Amino acid sequence: MTAPPTPIEPMLAKIAEELPAEGAYQYEPKWDGFRAIVFRQGDEAYIQSRDLRPLNRYFPELERALAQSLPKGCVIDGEIVVVGANGLDFDALQQRLHPAASRVARLAKETPAAFVAFDLLAAGGKSTMALPQSERRVRLERLLGQVTRPVHLTPMTRDRAVAEDWLKRFEGAGLDGVVAKPEAAPYQPGKRAMLKIKHARTADCVVAGFRWYRDTKDAVGSLLLGLYNESGVLQHAGVTSSFTMAMRHELAVELEPLREKAIENHPWRDWANAADAEANRMPGAQSRWSAGKDLSWEPLRPERVCEVKYDHMQGDRFRHAAVFLRWRPDKPPEDCRYDQLEVATAFELEKVFGAGARNR
Repeated sequence: MTAPPTPIEPMLAKIAEELPAEGAYQYEPKWDGFRAIVFRQGDEAYIQSRDLRPLNRYFPELERALAQSLPKGCVIDGEIVVVGANGLDFDALQQRLHPAASRVARLAKETPAAFVAFDLLAAGGKSTMALPQSERRVRLERLLGQVTRPVHLTPMTRDRAVAEDWLKRFEGAGLDGVVAKPEAAPYQPGKRAMLKIKHARTADCVVAGFRWYRDTKDAVGSLLLGLYNESGVLQHAGVTSSFTMAMRHELAVELEPLREKAIENHPWRDWANAADAEANRMPGAQSRWSAGKDLSWEPLRPERVCEVKYDHMQGDRFRHAAVFLRWRPDKPPEDCRYDQLEVATAFELEKVFGAGARNR
């Protein structure tokens, strides 16, 4: 079978609450970076993003390394990451997507990227996607047996107990959880054929504002969440947005009384200044990441508290949108502080890369 043409939709994962209790699976760490499929063709390497766009211009140092390290005719699925002083640095990785070539060249030297390989889609110009996961892994290990940084082979184990340990310990190196892949399954582009098990925690947050749902003015799109820092200042910590349409309409009515005179003494009232908003990651700011979306927000008096579920923090914000669980009328807003959050124990990233060989 000939090599698959570009582009290829990456195989996806659905969220699971815990590792599967039975069945034959291969477990891998879940890397917190940019998903990428690399095509090694001719003398070049083409890097494709999750949404099927080229990434080469943003990672010139990685393009060169992949062209030099990977055998011709292979297609490899993996993750682009940036390694910082304390493990994976997603903030630094985001900064790499800059339109200015001079900035890209500078960041390529200051915060060079790495590529973590975790699946083999073609080798020697022939597709391997129809092969079972277990066979693709064997061939990937054989193909990348002598590979050197900045290219890495992700660790893998078939031992559920080891995967449980990874789930607990690897977060301290900046990883995002564990992925479970059925050993007998072929590669299925665009399908949620794997499981991802992520860290699940809860936090009580102040609801200090909201955004309307799309173009409506009678349905809430998302709630803006706040947490107090050690100086007693309410910081924007993220959003929660997973609501049914019925609840969106209910929230618009329920929150209406809190809109009255909300801006007068609001801790975020200065966010109208777009420059300050960008610098402090405030929710009303336009940036190169917003792609022209309307990020305007409606202030609320910060008097209500809700409990949300989240996976992990990126600096002082929730890495992904939090999941609304319930209102907490028993909780005073001033008790919603950062010190309630669980802090992951630091773990060396080098130990993550060395974990797979010991735990097959």
